[in-house]
Amino acid sequence: MVQWQGTTILLVRILYSKMKHPKATLDMLYIMSIVGILATLIAPSCSLKKEDCEVCVTVVERFSNILNDDNKQDPKNIESEFRKFCKSTKSKENRFCYYLGGLDESATGILGELSKPLSWGMPAEKVCERLKKKDAQICDLRYDKQIDLSTVDLKKLKVRDLKKILSDWDEDCDGCLEKTDFIKRIEELKPIYMRKEL
Repeated sequence: MVQWQGTTILLVRILYSKMKHPKATLDMLYIMSIVGILATLIAPSCSLKKEDCEVCVTVVERFSNILNDDNKQDPKNIESEFRKFCKSTKSKENRFCYYLGGLDESATGILGELSKPLSWGMPAEKVCERLKKKDAQICDLRYDKQIDLSTVDLKKLKVRDLKKILSDWDEDCDGCLEKTDFIKRIEELKPIYMRKEL
């Protein structure tokens, strides 16, 4: 807002010194003021939404909810709790932890960009907006679409999808070489995991 005011005042002075008609300068000042006000009103509506950065927002919300009041105030405690939290993550959430530096094997770390805003009580969407400015990959993460095993024909799925189903269940398929082997293993485990989902 201050930047817009400063720019507006500067432009008015230039226009006033260059133009022969002060009335036109006042009209320009009025128009520029309206543009400045509209720009400040529109800016908040351009904030990040959950679907734009779904993995980040979901993980930050879930992590924020498990923090107790003692840990929420100190960024160092938040960082150590986040490292513990990341040990139990899988798939896309694990990749998110990797990008932030929450894993031991992370190449870089921007945990401060997570811990400080959380200690201030900043909402997850705003935290992710700040993280996106540091590393755009964070918002490129998307959850995989869930496969409905009650309706899907396993024979029509690709082997990688069959492997993903087993991976989601934390199951292995030792000795599986062909698609039919994976289908057979899923059919064996299906009664166990379908009951859990209901």
